[in-house]
Amino acid sequence: MSLDVSEDLLAKAEAGEVSDAEFIDCVKHSLPYAWELVNEVVSDLKGGVAASTGSTRFADNTTPPPDEQARGQLLRALASDSMRGALERHFGVKLAFQNCHRVAAFPLSEVDSDTYRKFISPRGQLLNQSPELRDC
Repeated sequence: MSLDVSEDLLAKAEAGEVSDAEFIDCVKHSLPYAWELVNEVVSDLKGGVAASTGSTRFADNTTPPPDEQARGQLLRALASDSMRGALERHFGVKLAFQNCHRVAAFPLSEVDSDTYRKFISPRGQLLNQSPELRDC
């Protein structure tokens, strides 16, 4: 199961729409490793601890998760359109994802940049491969 959904939140979803804030709270508490990692990358971006390629700034994580449970949380959070979209709206960034652990945060203004396009390209994915990441 991806999320630990309370009875109250489930009842609310069955009755109609759920707010982003309620959904984000559920994601935050259900997938704490994923939440913390995305929060850290976004904090790096907004705090100026970001990589810079030309005029494009972004922040990313290159450290693999500590265990399979953490890896699973990250995969579930970023593979789900609804969770990923809610995280992007909450933090005001565009998230990019490679190799089941490399999460990058780009300012929304940089989504059309060469750096962003290179990061999400097939070439970028291939260049980010290594033997130790084959089973990730």
